[in-house]
Amino acid sequence: QVQLVESGGGLVQPGGSLKLSCAASGSIFNVYLWGWYRQAPGKQRGLVAVITRGGTTTNYADSVKGRFTISRDNTNNTVYLQMNSLNSEDTAVYYCNIIVGGATYWGQGTQVTVSS
Repeated sequence: QVQLVESGGGLVQPGGSLKLSCAASGSIFNVYLWGWYRQAPGKQRGLVAVITRGGTTTNYADSVKGRFTISRDNTNNTVYLQMNSLNSEDTAVYYCNIIVGGATYWGQGTQVTVSS
């Protein structure tokens, strides 16, 4: 049983910053990949950023490169998403995702709204 709990979402003005956290618990030995995805109203869920367990490899959606940073804390089984220079197009529900033991798990999502 794996559980992912996201936190840190909320309302922020354009140009502002937020930091999302996702804490994993349960049978999470040797997580292969940590990731953040997002889904805006009327759109499909898409990749935001991923990071390998060792942290040596990251990948970002073109729309967030240079503004968002993914990081992880293997000791505490937590992945973070630092989001800077937010704009209205970043408004979405953000989901944490991990791949472990060949299975994929999702969190419940946290809402990020960028509005003045």
